[in-house]
Amino acid sequence: MSRFEFSATPLAGLMRVRRQVLADERGSLSRLFDPQEMAVGGWHLPVAQINHTVTRHAGTVRGLHYQLPPHAEHKLVSCVRGEVWDVAVDLRRGSPTFLHWHAERLSADNACALWIPEGFAHGFQALEDGVELVYVHSAPYVAASEAGLSALDPRLAIAWPLPVQGLSARDQAHGLVTDGFSGVLL
Repeated sequence: MSRFEFSATPLAGLMRVRRQVLADERGSLSRLFDPQEMAVGGWHLPVAQINHTVTRHAGTVRGLHYQLPPHAEHKLVSCVRGEVWDVAVDLRRGSPTFLHWHAERLSADNACALWIPEGFAHGFQALEDGVELVYVHSAPYVAASEAGLSALDPRLAIAWPLPVQGLSARDQAHGLVTDGFSGVLL
């Protein structure tokens, strides 16, 4: 029996992953990542790093971030405290859903994660104070390959559930998508 349920989203390759939660009167246990079981869903990559973030205030948006080839990465994003609006934007050159976005509510309670493949930008909005995320990455972070999009880009028209606040200086500096932006070639 798999401890993960994989569901397709409207953007090819982007998947919702629901963890099985085992619970009794003492509490609960859920597996965040298992390479053998994730391979069933198509994850055949090494785990290069695991990161944990804490976002203090509701409304804060982090992202939209991505890494350029040859350091592009898959990410499995899980919320382990609170609730977030997790967003992925398709940047794959030639994709029929190029510049389309999809969002999922991830929370500690719903035990869902978002599997974000290479060629997607990622960001989230905290829906309550004190949210915590755990990221599993298939490639190490390389600062020279980091790129981003503006979370407030009208061309993307992301429907953030709360007024956007708390953008870092780095995220505020991300430009708008221009007509010359052709996406990421993988």
